[in-house]
Amino acid sequence: MLDIVKAGSAPLTIDNFVDGAWIGGETRFEVRDPGRTADVVARVAAADAELVDRAVAAAAGALKGWSRVPVAERAALVLQAADLIEAEAEKGLDGLAGVVVCETGMLPAEIVLELRGAAFASRDNVTAAQAALEPVVIEDATSIVRIERRPIGVVAAIVPWNAPIVLLIRKFAPALVAGDTLVIKTPPTAPAGIALLMAALAPLFPKGVINVVHGGAEVGAALAAHPKVRLISFTGGGVAARAIMRTAADTLKNVQFELGGNDAAIVLDDFDLDKGIPMLAAGAFHRSGQFCFAIKRLYVPEAIYDAFFERLAAHLDKVRIGHPLDPRTTFGPINNPGQLAFLNGLVAKTRAAGGDLVELGQPVDPATWAEGNYIRPTLVRRPGPDFEVVTCEQFGPVLPVIAYGSLDAVVALANGTEYGLGSSIWTTDFDRGLALARRLEAGMTFINKNAQSRLGRRHMPFGGIKQSGIGTENAEAGLAEFTEIHAINIHKA
Repeated sequence: MLDIVKAGSAPLTIDNFVDGAWIGGETRFEVRDPGRTADVVARVAAADAELVDRAVAAAAGALKGWSRVPVAERAALVLQAADLIEAEAEKGLDGLAGVVVCETGMLPAEIVLELRGAAFASRDNVTAAQAALEPVVIEDATSIVRIERRPIGVVAAIVPWNAPIVLLIRKFAPALVAGDTLVIKTPPTAPAGIALLMAALAPLFPKGVINVVHGGAEVGAALAAHPKVRLISFTGGGVAARAIMRTAADTLKNVQFELGGNDAAIVLDDFDLDKGIPMLAAGAFHRSGQFCFAIKRLYVPEAIYDAFFERLAAHLDKVRIGHPLDPRTTFGPINNPGQLAFLNGLVAKTRAAGGDLVELGQPVDPATWAEGNYIRPTLVRRPGPDFEVVTCEQFGPVLPVIAYGSLDAVVALANGTEYGLGSSIWTTDFDRGLALARRLEAGMTFINKNAQSRLGRRHMPFGGIKQSGIGTENAEAGLAEFTEIHAINIHKA
């Protein structure tokens, strides 16, 4: 499907993709390998306001024809896209995964799973469309009411760097099956995989349905301001979301925001240390802690705290930190220098405040440690409740482990934040876990694994409350975000 330059070769040249054609520009920026920052993965053409306008115009021009394609035909094309994505996953590092590994810093196995997850997401949205796009018809003796869903229009999809492929496809698939057209803004530190994948999938669809532009906040602002964009679907941070929302207000756009979190994990006193520690550690440190619903605060009963902490530390001390293409590596780098600086600053502030930090794991190659954005997984033992490491979204492998006395106390602590994305409960008693889950202020709660099951990926709306988002992704509810309602009342006489 893709003719990709393999990792370690000359940098890729990545242009914008607008109306079926690659378009360069006067300005380019470099994408560097997070594990070896001297290596340039790609040189990428930055879009300007004029090119953003061209991309939106292409999407708007394609909208009329694409929106009239029957749902079944749109769905069939999205299923073809899913097959191509899955075939790409099977290539491993010889395909798209090799590029995405080198621009994100994630481990190869994680990116292959991400590609497979993207294929699942495409198929799941096709299944969801069968119910979500079906008209609702209500009739009595005098009239008929039809509630229909139709495409919302041009969608601006703004995607982050931490899981760029699957997070894009969770916008791409519902938008296209709903009959919308897309302008995709890639993340500046991980644009190449998205651009290559979208250009490869674009021939399945009419010209102009899929467009890709690159750049920073100025490109996002141009999309948010554009009068022909009807929905901004954004995954990222709250600061950027508020800026987008202010700009979008001028043209009364719809917004769909999947934002950050300060996700609490609550361990109950019946937690099985032997079986549970590896899954709990993955819930916090998968992708080196760089995923939105990672465990950010870990609450443990006082009665088992010391045994739990020592067991978790011993498990994390086995990780080997290094370049993701080194087969010895089990824990990769941080994606970009700015995020690494934030995490190092957070560690320094915690230590200055009197925090007890335990840094774990070993470098694969200490001699090359300074060549990449590396940090060791770090636990903070018994931090104060007002420590920044407890109240912020770390988005990296620095985890506070907090003791608690009673369930009422830990519920108050877990809910005492303006974030509300995910949460998790760890117990061998399902009924007890469910009762506690209902007390938590979060858009999602996981019990005994901080992840979606296959059933969850199909049926679980994904999104947060409070400052963690507006709207939802995934399932029928998420697909509905990409439509607007048209209500029709037929009078019989």
